[in-house]
Amino acid sequence: MHIVIMGCGRVGSTLTHSLEERGHTTAVIDSNPDAFRRLGPGFSGITVTGLGFDRDVLVKAGIERADAFAAVSSGDNSNIISARVAREQFKVDNVVARIYDPGRAEVYERLGIPTVATVPWAADQVLRRLVPADSEPAWRDQSGQVRLDQVYAPFAWVGHKIAALEAAAGVRVAYLNRLGSGLIVQPETVIQEGDYLNLFMREDCVDVFRRVLDSGPEAD
Repeated sequence: MHIVIMGCGRVGSTLTHSLEERGHTTAVIDSNPDAFRRLGPGFSGITVTGLGFDRDVLVKAGIERADAFAAVSSGDNSNIISARVAREQFKVDNVVARIYDPGRAEVYERLGIPTVATVPWAADQVLRRLVPADSEPAWRDQSGQVRLDQVYAPFAWVGHKIAALEAAAGVRVAYLNRLGSGLIVQPETVIQEGDYLNLFMREDCVDVFRRVLDSGPEAD
């Protein structure tokens, strides 16, 4: 994927490094050329000095071939205008804007612009919305220790109870989606083919969970 990022502050630079580590190409826009120092000597993408809602600046950043656009500067107005230009004029479907004011964030969400409104985990949340599904958790708490994952029930666990999965994998299944409807699970709920599980786990238990999910329950 090629991803254009507007804003090279702490969030923007962190997001850029995370994307490059995953093999994506990036272009970073900032009105202050000194901000690009945060990217370090190993940065291999494009830097463009200017405003993120300027068409010429966006074109230089490769917006016409971009798969996603993130507006994470320090200004709410600049972020939302840039996000709307990327979506409405350049037809970039995958757009997210960082908004400091939670009230504004709710308004822009209703207008169809996904927003991130809190600072400590902003880069992580933006990253999750940009990269393909299943590569990042759906949510992570501010301490980074607890995460919410959304996974389809593997065949190995079909026909077994939620309680068995929780005990074996060390997770807590909050709810599941079945045939388009949400269902609050009970320990005796039996997992069915096609179920979409929403579960909480500790970050340090992810490897165990994935191994248990793939291998299925132990034989009696």
